[in-house]
Amino acid sequence: MRKIAPVPVVAIIGGGFSGGAVALHLTRILGAERRVRIVVFEPRARLGAGLAYDTAEPAHRINVPAFKMSLYPDEPEDFADYLVRADILAADPGACSAGGTAYPRRSVFGDYVAAELAPCLASGAIEHRHKRVCKVTRSKGRWTILVVEGEALVADIVVLAVSHPAPSLPKALLPLSSSPRVVADSTRADALDGIAPTDRVLIVGNGLTAADVVAALAERGHRGPIVSISRHGLRSRGHPVDAQEPFGDFVSEPITRASELLRHIRRTLRIARQQGLSWHSVIDAVRAQGQQIWQALPIVERRRIARLARAYWDVHRFRIAPQVETVLDQAVEKGRLEILAASIASVAIDGAEIRAELRQRGRDALRSIVVDAIVVTTGPAHGEILKSQPFLSGLERAGALTLCQTGLGIACDLHACAVDENGRVEPTLFIAGPLARGTFGELMGLPQVTEHAVFVARQIETLLSRG
Repeated sequence: MRKIAPVPVVAIIGGGFSGGAVALHLTRILGAERRVRIVVFEPRARLGAGLAYDTAEPAHRINVPAFKMSLYPDEPEDFADYLVRADILAADPGACSAGGTAYPRRSVFGDYVAAELAPCLASGAIEHRHKRVCKVTRSKGRWTILVVEGEALVADIVVLAVSHPAPSLPKALLPLSSSPRVVADSTRADALDGIAPTDRVLIVGNGLTAADVVAALAERGHRGPIVSISRHGLRSRGHPVDAQEPFGDFVSEPITRASELLRHIRRTLRIARQQGLSWHSVIDAVRAQGQQIWQALPIVERRRIARLARAYWDVHRFRIAPQVETVLDQAVEKGRLEILAASIASVAIDGAEIRAELRQRGRDALRSIVVDAIVVTTGPAHGEILKSQPFLSGLERAGALTLCQTGLGIACDLHACAVDENGRVEPTLFIAGPLARGTFGELMGLPQVTEHAVFVARQIETLLSRG
């Protein structure tokens, strides 16, 4: 590896939560005495918010209790303390659940992260380039980063903290890909603007994003019928009424087969019920031990878990805020929301309407419905990540990046360094955030993303120390 420059340059591509957290923790680990340039490329106006927290939608709330949200793993209640210091809850009477737990709007967490990053930006410890990267190349051991406007930066170390790729349109909807009545990416700020209060809506997907769509439509006064479909017809679950400690041990004796892991989880669930605990405590234990569980599994078993159990894991692991859960419950009770285990067989424009044929699970006959709008909420197309941005496609063509073998993100080693197409490690190219989960396992929840950001920052500091 080429000797690092006297004043090393660390370039972080992507300044959402993952990129912002890596930058912040790297400044903290290095200290004021170490001369290192940290440059973050992020087109958004502020760092740290990203797709998740850069939203003005009032119905979008954090899905984790505020006391579990923090930029600092050793200070888990820092965000909750921020809410008190900034007197946030006084202006948001709907922020707390019936039990008094705070679930503020997601934009508030973005404000918190921005406030933590502000001193580093003001001092120059972190540089924010409001630019979109279009090309990354390697020459003589260093990286050249080119932005759309033509400017270039040469860096010693690059961190890829790019956001999730946009959802891919289901095959059956491709004929309507250009229709304004089909919302392909519901995370856009204006995504739901074209849906009228009485429109009939078909939502494709039943996870957290689908719940956000239902809540956002309700906030806008929508009262038309909604049909929400997914392969298993599973809706995201809510939080327990009373907090529970994680229950279960899944790592003392390493589990190397997917079937064995699933049996152990079911057995632990039965024991938990006998002790008066809900399923939440067991799933929380699996989450807490997730990286160790994942790394004990061979690749073929990781693939099997991702294929067989992901839908069930997602709806239990990624829970909705109580406020959103109430909106969904009321919509179901009033008959405005119908949740189905189904897929789209075909769609066709019929005048001003869309006629959709649904293939319901366990039934031979197709069900025909007529709607005014279709909203896709199937989640990020992780398998398409390397085709989602030109600079990633370029790195793939150069052989520097490849998909991980589980299809969940970008291949990297246990130090978070990218692995190239020949299996060689790129020691100065790091993967940060959820796109490293093919290697690290549980890496979607904010606490895990924060811990991983600290881990990546420490890996970079170690590399810099070697010179």
